[in-house]
Amino acid sequence: MNTTLNAASAPRIAIIGAGPGGLTCARILQEHGITATLYDGDASRTDRDQGGTLDMHPESGQHALRTAGLLEDFLAEARPEGQQMRLIGRDGRILFDAVPPEADVAGGNPEIDRGRLRALLLDSLKPEAVRWGHRLTRVDPLGDGTHRLHFADGTITEADLVVGADGAWSKVRRQLSDATPVYTGVTFVETGLSDADRRHPGLAELTGDGTMMALDNNQGFVAQRNSGGHIRVYVGMRTDENWHRKAGLDLTDSAAVRDALLDEFTGWSPDLLGFITAADTGYTNRPLYALPVPHTWPHTPGLTLLGDAAHLMSPFSGMGANLAMLDGADLARALVDHPTVDAAITAYERTLLPRSVEAAEGAAEGIDGAFAPDSAAQTLAHMTQQH
Repeated sequence: MNTTLNAASAPRIAIIGAGPGGLTCARILQEHGITATLYDGDASRTDRDQGGTLDMHPESGQHALRTAGLLEDFLAEARPEGQQMRLIGRDGRILFDAVPPEADVAGGNPEIDRGRLRALLLDSLKPEAVRWGHRLTRVDPLGDGTHRLHFADGTITEADLVVGADGAWSKVRRQLSDATPVYTGVTFVETGLSDADRRHPGLAELTGDGTMMALDNNQGFVAQRNSGGHIRVYVGMRTDENWHRKAGLDLTDSAAVRDALLDEFTGWSPDLLGFITAADTGYTNRPLYALPVPHTWPHTPGLTLLGDAAHLMSPFSGMGANLAMLDGADLARALVDHPTVDAAITAYERTLLPRSVEAAEGAAEGIDGAFAPDSAAQTLAHMTQQH
């Protein structure tokens, strides 16, 4: 570790957002005696559901966890069986079913629930590292590379480095870039099955131990095994961003949403339609957005981005959380290895920006292939090639 960014003279580092990327960055800095404070809008660590399951890749997510000294803890939580990939035709037939040959905890991309990963990272930090209930409202540059942060609860603080790890609609990004997320043309309606093996054995069997996809003609189902017997389901369709408004649909009316989805998926196998009718967690509308590619910004003293704030892309990249954690690890290492914050940001962004472009281009191709007129054939060819 250099002698500039040590515990006695380290800059004031504010990380906005306690997601996987921001937490990874803070953990690695903590391991090197550098304090960073995370500010998150959630009221507490249990304030909301953290989403589905993640596959951690060796060269990105697992690398970041190793750098953070948490790889063994991750491996104890991971589900290697979750790497199973299954493709189902719209008629309910299994078209492809495979587990990668390296799918064990020592290799491959083992799965972990987002909530469990976040808990692992949070538990590795000092309790005072995260300030909950701090929703950022404004960032004011002070002219010397420092910034004043304003939060919705009236809190005001200043920082020598502000890291925007605040997701798709990042407020920090506004200081660096005019880019805003653009609708991809695809919407997911999320639902789920609780205690699936006991209450929905047929759908549990159809899902398998990992991820099941059924994609055809701009529509599809994605079902993911989570821990605790839960299956998270995404009903996807290429449609208007405001499809529900045009249909006069009240998204809080679960019965009406169910009937609208059944109407959209007329002609699909009754087995697959069970993912709609048997849902017992309600329905959440999730239009998918992505930042323009390439997304870059001019070097700005005292500010940088990581994760979705820097390179929001469709989930069909499989890289979102992995890249966010790699970003966090790379930024932390740059701060440890360089004599000044400005030199660290320069080095970090030199790696981040080209890597982000490549991943985002792949994600755009992925969602366009998954929700296309011939998506079933495209996906089968891709899975066969990969396995």
